[in-house]
Parts: sequence; structure tokens; C-alpha cells
Amino acid sequence: MTAPARRLTLPVEGMTCASCTGRVERVLQRVPGVQAVAVNLATGRATIDLTPDNDPTALAAAVADAGYAVPEAVSELAVEGMTCASCTGRVERVLEAVPGVREASANLATGRVTVRHPAGLVSPDALAEAVRDAGYEPRPVTAQADAPVAPREADTLARDLILAALLSLPVVVLDMGSHLGGHGILPEVWNAGIQAVLATLVLAGPGRRFFVRGLPGLVRGHPDMNALVALGAGAAYLFSLVATLGPGLLPAGAAHIYFEASVLIVTLILLGRTLEARARGRTGAAIARLVGLAPKTALVLRDGAETEVPAADLQVGDRVRVRPGERLPADGRVVEGTSRIDESMLTGEPVPVAKGPGDTVTGGTVNGTGALDIAVERIGADTALAQIVRMVEAAQGAKLPIQAVADRVTARFVPAVLALALLTFLAWLAVAPAPSLGEALVHAVAVLIIACPCAMGLATPTSIMVGTGRAAERGVLFRSGAALQALEDVRVVAFDKTGTLTEGRPRLTDLIPAPERPGTARPDTGFDPDTVLAAAAALESRSEHPIARAVVAAAAEKGLGLPAVSDFAAVPGHGVTGRAGGRAVAIGAARHLAGLDLSGLAPHAERLAGQGRSPVFVALDGVPAAVLAVSDPVKPGAAEAVRALAGQGLAVALVTGDDRRTAEGVARDLGIATVLAEVLPAGKRDAVRALRERHGAVAFVGDGINDAPALAEAEIGLAIGTGTDVAVESADVVLMAGDPAAVAEALRLSRAVMRNIRQNLFWAFAYNVALIPVAAGVLRVVGGPSLSPILAAGAMALSSVFVVGNALRLRRA
Repeated sequence: MTAPARRLTLPVEGMTCASCTGRVERVLQRVPGVQAVAVNLATGRATIDLTPDNDPTALAAAVADAGYAVPEAVSELAVEGMTCASCTGRVERVLEAVPGVREASANLATGRVTVRHPAGLVSPDALAEAVRDAGYEPRPVTAQADAPVAPREADTLARDLILAALLSLPVVVLDMGSHLGGHGILPEVWNAGIQAVLATLVLAGPGRRFFVRGLPGLVRGHPDMNALVALGAGAAYLFSLVATLGPGLLPAGAAHIYFEASVLIVTLILLGRTLEARARGRTGAAIARLVGLAPKTALVLRDGAETEVPAADLQVGDRVRVRPGERLPADGRVVEGTSRIDESMLTGEPVPVAKGPGDTVTGGTVNGTGALDIAVERIGADTALAQIVRMVEAAQGAKLPIQAVADRVTARFVPAVLALALLTFLAWLAVAPAPSLGEALVHAVAVLIIACPCAMGLATPTSIMVGTGRAAERGVLFRSGAALQALEDVRVVAFDKTGTLTEGRPRLTDLIPAPERPGTARPDTGFDPDTVLAAAAALESRSEHPIARAVVAAAAEKGLGLPAVSDFAAVPGHGVTGRAGGRAVAIGAARHLAGLDLSGLAPHAERLAGQGRSPVFVALDGVPAAVLAVSDPVKPGAAEAVRALAGQGLAVALVTGDDRRTAEGVARDLGIATVLAEVLPAGKRDAVRALRERHGAVAFVGDGINDAPALAEAEIGLAIGTGTDVAVESADVVLMAGDPAAVAEALRLSRAVMRNIRQNLFWAFAYNVALIPVAAGVLRVVGGPSLSPILAAGAMALSSVFVVGNALRLRRA
């Protein structure tokens, strides 16, 4: 009987007409197993009935071969039960085996897995089933699931730890009593029997998790840390049980009991996991604080009355009243009132910002002493706070290139430990004096317990979580975890000028009309300063460039009426053209007015540029009419930022499209030696390549649309958060405050995080390399110490706690 076909719905990008849909339908119908296809141009989707035994990835390949694309989707799963690096590796492998999955990345610290696949080809149920088959419990990442997992896990572990400790204490007391002389405080048979009962309760109760999760993985051939604990504690328990119930089955003199070892292994490892879970809860504190910034309720003005409603029920267009000291419930714009807003949660800047009618405000920020009425413009997932949380979560869930080494080692680590434990058991069985069975068992169990890959799995993600969270609190948002590692290798920092090193709010300082040419007559109105300014401002009102805003503001201050504009066109890096009041107008740099005789205005432009001002030429009806000068003040922290970068041994460069003399004047004031001026947007990309050849890895800092190519080309792009959306989307790091000093802080944080990761990885590996031989009894052979299973359990637990504790030091970075 043929299995029923499953229905898939694929988004298809690039379809523009009916012939496109026909082509997509034809190529999909030729894919093996496809029973029916329907392509909808309006929705941009293809619906396919595919038999279950066929690979759905062939559908995406067929669409791509036809010249269209199936966009990539990202699915997230929360996975319970991952306890070590071998767990994350196992989860990644089973998910990557799901047809259609391109990449899976599991994060031990967050307990989440990110899966990349063509949109529509992989169902959440298929991912969940794969995780469940691997022995773990999946759950969707929903608003409820987003609540911190670590505190809940720590509470559960703490309860089990207390129970295990209470049950283990009598076992330890009885065991110690038996060594005090004679039969101790109870007859030997009662002593061993009570220990057996209590040990059974410990392993079947608090210790059950190790057997339930570890043994199935061992049977499947994919053992993890739980399998090591289950084998170690289980071997000690079973040996002791045989010694208690059937001592005759063991060699003479070998019937020793190790119940105390089995229960203390479970108790100490539960202690380590509890401490680790508590610490991991603190690593995600930055996210929790960010989420907690959004108020639960809002005061909405409806029909002239104030109504308190849940903030989640706000709609775009609602008018919200924010009283002094309250947090803003959503992003919006001030419509009434004035106040000062504390935006430190976004920017890290402690000084409140003045806000009045027309100013934008951000949800989660704190109102000062004035009352404000806000028109809501963005709610829910669209707010700046929600976007920041998503960016921080994405960075915290990422894997750094440095983690690849640990992943390769841990993929083979647990099987290697099992082999070493078996080898240790056989070696001691052969060389130890009779009866050697007990000695061999003790050393084999110690090897199983000491060699846990927990610390290796936590070494990188915990540092990333704490580091990116700390950076977010300081107004530095890493859009990806990999940016942390790449930023460490930067050797030169290149700055854009306008809006990055300068305020980005220039003002018009000069307007010099063109001189009358000898032997010609010009109408006075043609070169009248107000007429030139009005025509220039009319055109510049269509532009978002900071210089354009200065020209428009100057015309507004003089109360000039602006003529109607038509045929407007902007040439990035050059200027603008169009018609204002029927006259042809061209505004821009000298290269924009190529072919016109600017000799009468050029000396003025040179003089103004030498004073650090930006000269802009204006032509009316094809005749040079005036030169304007705009001054953009340098940001207060710019010079300090350049000094801080130089102090870190980095080269600093200025890359700008502005006039060379203006750029050199700013660079001179800031102490920047390398200046690349009059660079077009495409040329900025070439400038980044040139700096890379001269110095090494480049970090580019910019804020405008024309910076996007350079931000994308550089090893690391840092966008000023107050800049354009295009710049922010092209960057790897966003500096929310707009302060160039944050560049040096981002570099320091990057280096601190990478140093912390290397420390963690070193100790995680060194711990195993140093203590596995000790646990195996290598030193015992030459008269040195050995490591009991109990001490091995304690040391293993402390290794994970050490790694997480070391990562938490970054909270003070």
C-alpha cells in the first residue's frame, strides 16, 4: 500500500509573472515523488504533494536550478536533558540527518538548538521527533518557553540533591563505622543490608536521571556524560550488591562493598550540577533584565479618559500617557509634554535626554520629571527593546570558530573514556596483587567519573552569554557571536566622518555668491543669496544627508519660502540635481559640477575647507551661483576614542566622501594620521581593501547608507545605532549610544571574552589530561597517590562550576 503524500508549502522568491509560475510548476513536477503542484503568484508560494519516501531538498534544488530561490528559514527548539558537550554534538547530528536541514547548532548554556533549512521543507514535528529519538525532550520556543530555564532546573536539582544527601549520610556513617574496628556500630550483615537499601533509594530516586538518560544513549552507541556516571555509580553499586547478597560469587577476599562510592558519586555530581545551573542562570541575567524593562500595563487615553490596559494589548496609533518616573510601554513619538528620558538601558549613557513634541521615544526607557503623551508607533516584536533582545539572544546562541576544536574533541571523547576505563580495569586486574577485582573496579570507576566533558561544553557558550549580555548593558550589541572573535583580530579601525566622528547635525555657516564675470551681465535675482538658498533648500529637502538638513534648517530660520521641486535625483557621493521653481539646480561637490567654471568660487572653497568646514557648490541654470559652507562639530568623545584605540596598538584611519581639506582638518584635530577623502561609496569598499593590505584585519565604523558597502566589506562592521537602518543591517556590531568611544569598549570586551574562553578551554582540557592518568592509577604504580571515585566525582563537579564561575567574571568587565 502506497503511503499518503504529505503536503508542503514553499515560498518562492523571484516570480514576477504567469510564465514564472508555469516554469516553477514544470520543474517541480519533474521531481521524483511529486504528485501535484500548484504555484500562486500572488502569495509567492508553491503547494506540493510529495510522497514521504522522497527527499524534500530536491524541491529547493529544482527551484534554484530554474532561476528562483526558496528562502532559508531558522527554527529554534528548546531541548531538555543536554548536560555535556557530547549531548550537544549528538543533538546536532540527529537534526542534521533530518531531510532538508542544512545546519544545526546546539548551545549547552542556553539549552537551545538553532536549525537552518529551506522554508517550508522541514516541519517542527520532524525536528522534535529527531530530538526525542535521540533521548532528549524537545519543546517549542514560545513566550512561555522563553522564561529562564536555569532557575527552574536548579530548583529541581536542589530538591534531588537534598534527598540524595539525606540518604547518603547514613551510608557514609555506616561505612566509616565498619572501618573503626570490628563490625562497627551494627553487625556486618545489617550494616551492608542497610547500606544496600539506602544506596538503592539514592540511585533509583535522585540518581535515576543518569540511568534514564545515559543507558539508552549507550545502547544506541552514542554515550554521553550521563552514561559515564551511570556506568561508574552502577558498577560500584552492582559490585557491592553482589558482595552483600552473594559474596561467594566473587574471588576470595574480593567481597568489599562500595555503596558509599556509588551514592557519593551521585550526590557530588548533583551538587556540581546544582551550582552550575545556578551560575548559568546568572549568565542569562542580562536577557532577563532586558525583558523585565518592558512595563506590564499602560495608561491609554480613550475618549478623553485614562484607561489602564495590559501593555500587550496596545495598538499602533494609541495615545499613551506616561507619568513621571514610569517606564514607556512602547516605541512612539511625543505628542504633548516635555521631559528628560533615561535611555541608559539602550545606550549605556547615564545622562537623560531631553524630549518634546515630535521626538521619538523608546519602550522600556524611564521618564523623568515631566508628563508625556505618546503616540504609539511600534508594539510587540517590532519595538527596539524586542529587537535588542533578539540580537543578544542570537549572539548568545551562536558558535564561535574557536569552539570547533572543542566540538571535534568531544565528539570522540566519551567513547575514548569508555575504552580507557576498560583498559584500566583489565590492566589492574592483571597487575594488582590478588584479590585484584576490587582494585581494578575502583580505578575504572574513577576514570569514568573524572573524565566528564561538561566543562568543555560550557567553556565557550557561557563566556559568550555573559560577555554579550554585559556588552548590551553598555550599549554595544553584537549581532552575532562570531563578531566577538573577529573583532579581537582587528588591526586597523576606519571611521566615517559625518555622523560618526562628528555630530551629524551640521549648520550652514557661509553662503558666498559667485562674483560677477567681467563683460557679462547677470540678473541680480539670479545670484541673490536668499534666492540661491531657497532654491538649494528646496532640492535638499528631498535628501536625508546631514548637509542637506543644515541647508534646509538655514532657510527655515530665515523664513524663506521654498519653490516647488521636480525631476529630483540624487547621485551618492556627488550631490543632487533637479528643478526648483522652474530653474535647473545642481548642488554638490566640485566633481558633481564637472564642466562648469568654478574658478571664481574655488579660492573661497579652499579657504573654508582649511577652516574645517565642508564647501558645497550651487549652480543655477548651468551657471555657478554660490558656494555654501557647512560645519559639523566633532563629537565630544571622538578624540578620546582615537587615543584609546591608538593606546591598544591599533592604526586609525578616516575614510570619508568629504572634501580632502575638510577631512584633513578634522583628522588633525582628532590625531588621525591616515586620511582617505573624497571617497565615493563604492570607493569606501576599495579603501577598506587597501587598509587591509597595509595593516591587516579592518573594523569600519559608519552610520549612513553610503557606509553600507564598507561595513559589509570589513572584517567587522560597527554601525552607529543612531544612523540609518541600512547601515545597522549591514553591520556586525551596533553602537547604540552613537559614541565613538564605544568602539574601544567593544574591542576591550571582545578581547576579554576571547581571553576568558581560552582560559576555560585550557582548564577544561588540562583538567582531563592531568587527572585521567591519576584516576587510572598511573602514579600509584610508582608509589604516588591515586584518586578515589568519590574524589573524582567532586573534582568533576567542580570543573564545570569553575568554568561557569570564570565566565561570570565578565560581568565586571
